Amino acid sequence: MTPTTLLLARHGETVWHAENRYAGVSDVALTDTGYAQAKALGRWTAAHPVDAVWTSPLSRAIATADPACRALGLTPHREPALRECDFGAVEGRTLAEFAAQNPEAARAFRADPVAHPFPGAEDPRAAAERGSAALRRIAAAHPGGRALVVAHNTLLRLVLCSLLRIPLADYRRVLPRLRNAAVTEIRVDGGHTALLSLNLPCA
Repeated sequence: MTPTTLLLARHGETVWHAENRYAGVSDVALTDTGYAQAKALGRWTAAHPVDAVWTSPLSRAIATADPACRALGLTPHREPALRECDFGAVEGRTLAEFAAQNPEAARAFRADPVAHPFPGAEDPRAAAERGSAALRRIAAAHPGGRALVVAHNTLLRLVLCSLLRIPLADYRRVLPRLRNAAVTEIRVDGGHTALLSLNLPCA
């Protein structure tokens, strides 16, 4: 199989993320800063063209990908499996707010977020599997090519750990965060994945 380059980008800043609130599957709009980050990603992509653009179905990812699509004349592909994790009881809340209400559950999450996800949240292992499978499908659709994939912070960190064979339980420690609208470049070659760059700024 010919290797495919995937350029992974987290969406731009949203109203909730500006306050460090978990957005998850909630459809939260970009801030003015988020739209500026999306435009910067569009300019960067115009200078580093791709063959295709894929996005999560959530509006914050679609809006972040839009400038890149317009710059290259591409129609984005929407992939449901690229949606963010459902954070259950913590949707719309900060970790500090959750910890004040349920300190034991917050401590367990911080110690091992995979073994102890938030109450009512999606199983991180299932999220990692669906996201990894989606990236493998995208890579197979563009052999030898380049694709921009706009998705979400927690999903992408889980997927990167899965593809790079890093223990999922370490995703918050090894990858503290993916910056908004920054690019992380990987090369997918069959069952093997190489990390080429992490959090490359576009501004």
